Amino acid sequence: MFDSLNTAITDLLGPAGPLIVVAGLAALLIVATIPIFLNSKPDPLDKLKESGQRRMDAETRAVLREKSKNDKLNKYAQFLEPQDAKELSEIRTKLMQAGYRSKDAVQIYYFAQFALGIALLCAGVFYYLMFVDPETATMQNKIMYILGPGGLGYMGPKYWVNKRVGKRQEQIQQGFPDSLDMMLVCVEAGQSMDQSIVRVAKELRTSFPDLADEYEIISHEMKAGKDRNQVLNDMSDRCGLPDISSFVTVLNQATSFGTSISDALRVYSDEMRDKRVMRAEEAANKLPTKMTLVTMMLTVPPLLIILVGPSAVGITQMGSLAVGQ
Repeated sequence: MFDSLNTAITDLLGPAGPLIVVAGLAALLIVATIPIFLNSKPDPLDKLKESGQRRMDAETRAVLREKSKNDKLNKYAQFLEPQDAKELSEIRTKLMQAGYRSKDAVQIYYFAQFALGIALLCAGVFYYLMFVDPETATMQNKIMYILGPGGLGYMGPKYWVNKRVGKRQEQIQQGFPDSLDMMLVCVEAGQSMDQSIVRVAKELRTSFPDLADEYEIISHEMKAGKDRNQVLNDMSDRCGLPDISSFVTVLNQATSFGTSISDALRVYSDEMRDKRVMRAEEAANKLPTKMTLVTMMLTVPPLLIILVGPSAVGITQMGSLAVGQ
């Protein structure tokens, strides 16, 4: 059979026919196996290495982008930062209380004031030149059209930061009693103070994210080896609330004198709960006073119109009749 096949191939392709057939079959097998190698599953270890490399590259690019921004701001640091150390510390503390903890927050804040002030000043000048007649405009109108927008742009970032501080402090104050209750439960369940803070931060993430951020910062700093008293004092500065300051004082004293942290948390948690009830009662007591003024403004004028209006119309008609006679 092989002899007859060899003879047929030799008659068809010549003396090199068998070699040509073998080379063709080999090429066909190679072509058939190429898709198999291309579609083979990658090694999980190689895939993990590639994913890690991509993540490292992305983080490196992010760090480089942030560094380039920092370098641009650092060139003008002497113009974008107050030279007085006390003033610099105060504005940095204010920005941290607003939730802006970036290293360049102070520079960005002053740059925003400068940029918005110049931009709105130019907009005011453009509006004055295009839409206001200089001959009829008084000096007061000129100041209002030109310097007014610039002043608003300069004060805009300060207003925003103050508003952000108030909103953030309100949220922290609202969720702080609940966080103390959860922390007390964790401590009494046998967890350490550090573990309790981590658990409370995780539980508060959805309802009170700003307070959860503060607890996470505490946990990270304590894991890094920073002194607990200093960490808690830094939290008090970042929040700027008397309740947080009292809480920090209670924990520091409990640690210094060796008293039970759970007992201190229980007493302070009860006090915070009472304070929350007192705040609710205070808000409820203020409500009638606020409603009285609004009610008088909205009800007294229509009431006067209803009561006095017909009499005024009658007196007017009688006066007109008397004049006619």
